[in-house]
Amino acid sequence: MNEFSILCRVLGTLYYRQPQDPLLVPLFTLIREGKLAQNWPLEQDDLLERLQKSCDMQQIATDYNALFVGDECRVSPYRSAWQEGATEAEVRAFLSTRGMPLSDTPADHIGTLLLAASWIEDNAGDDENEAIEILFETYLLPWVGTFLGKVEAHATSPFWRTLAPITRDAIAAMWDELEEENEE
Repeated sequence: MNEFSILCRVLGTLYYRQPQDPLLVPLFTLIREGKLAQNWPLEQDDLLERLQKSCDMQQIATDYNALFVGDECRVSPYRSAWQEGATEAEVRAFLSTRGMPLSDTPADHIGTLLLAASWIEDNAGDDENEAIEILFETYLLPWVGTFLGKVEAHATSPFWRTLAPITRDAIAAMWDELEEENEE
């Protein structure tokens, strides 16, 4: 698994899964113990240290639910809520044509899109860069900046207020890398 895949997998998982999900225990342990920073491929030490100091699980879970869960959530995690005319079905069709296994959950969730980028990076064939570029350019970049700004503005916990700029910087770095590879 390369750095691009790791970034997408970690960030996608944090947005996709409820913080109290048992599958997240190892990840939150890495964050709490400062070990995520040791393996983080980007220069975000200050932000990762802030994230480490903000691992109050009750606060993280409460804020996650208020931010992202239900019809009355503060910040919809779905692309279709941010882009006029965007549908979940078009994301699902794109990911399906790439061979990504999908569940019944909406495919246009921020977590799903980041996890999809990791999956494509790890499993795609010769056209993986093109597929990831399309994923970023069409399904992620047009709305993710606004989404992350709203997360930062509406989060009540330091964890989510910190994860938003970490995510923004990571997505920008990955996009820069994709564009550089395209120029070669």
